[in-house]
Amino acid sequence: MSHLFTPVQVGPIAARNRAWVSPMCQYSCDAQDGMPGEWHHEHLASFARGGAGLVMTEAAAVVPEGRISPQDAGIWNDAQAEAWAPIAARIRAHGAVPAMQLAHAGRKASTYRPWSGRDTVPAAEGGWQSVSATTDAFGRFAPPRALTAAEVAALPEAFAAAARRAVGAGFEALEVHAAHGYLLHQFLSPLSNTRTDEWGTADWRTAAGERDPRGLRVELLRQVVAAVRAAAPEAALMVRLSASDWVEGGIDTAMTIEHVRVAAEAGADWFDLSSGGLDPRQQIALEPGYQVPFARDVRAATGVQVNAVGLIDEPAHAERVLAEGDADAVMLARPWLRNPHWALAAEAELDGDPQGRPDASADTVSVWPAQYTRARHVPPPAAG
Repeated sequence: MSHLFTPVQVGPIAARNRAWVSPMCQYSCDAQDGMPGEWHHEHLASFARGGAGLVMTEAAAVVPEGRISPQDAGIWNDAQAEAWAPIAARIRAHGAVPAMQLAHAGRKASTYRPWSGRDTVPAAEGGWQSVSATTDAFGRFAPPRALTAAEVAALPEAFAAAARRAVGAGFEALEVHAAHGYLLHQFLSPLSNTRTDEWGTADWRTAAGERDPRGLRVELLRQVVAAVRAAAPEAALMVRLSASDWVEGGIDTAMTIEHVRVAAEAGADWFDLSSGGLDPRQQIALEPGYQVPFARDVRAATGVQVNAVGLIDEPAHAERVLAEGDADAVMLARPWLRNPHWALAAEAELDGDPQGRPDASADTVSVWPAQYTRARHVPPPAAG
């Protein structure tokens, strides 16, 4: 049995395999009210039906102004939670773990969806004032408004309320999005957070009450993770981090290791290691698996469970990442879009059957529909 198709424990939740679906923005809430619809249902359920171990939603904004675009999904009210519930149920019915990413876009909010433009959406077209740690803009986007200390202090409860709704809707795993240049990342990076209050560096203290010489800007991350953990103790809790800003003076692997330690102490079960997105000056040399070293280094330094992401397209590559101990799972995005049954095809390839048939001699086949298998790693729960 391959590493990719062995089960794994994510906090209190068991995933049937380690081939997971990464969150992918769809920009398809056409009513501009954050409500998921039929597209989201079909899009996400198809991956569970195709054998994924965990299926994560696109970024779901915890407040209306946290959306990347007016067409982004949300989880800031009960009506949205009700709309997400049948989607979570269908993912679960197909044997995958339904997961939701909780997010706030910060200064990268109120932008056009990619096929409509690249700038800030004006108020006359449904846009809004973005917010951030400071008034520094991201590239050509409109400058944000700097959040007051009291407004920052209210953010953990916004994430916690969203977590309660998500769990109530049937999601078994949650991910706090602190990467890709969005709000929590904006508070973590020295390139975007130059505040001198308690949400910057001036008053950050160690457990002994001393000023932390590293100047880590971790207090908002710590409080958000702790609030989500308290709000959803029964859920698996993941955190997505950008392990490098790819700009001198920004976040690097050493800082990320400290971010991971803080979040783990606050209650995170698992870490999703990506990179970039904060600064338009970033210079990234793209190649297959270019972010795997971040996962490997964090895993080795902290002992936490991590997944690897970033141009891992081929089953053999995904298998090698796991076999070599670089990560505990892999997350893919574009490969699932090209083939929603990627896991079925991958298992056939790794089992040496290019025709895509289950091996009748195997004792366990992890992702094939039940009528074609002699056993399953984790029996799928009943629908609903």
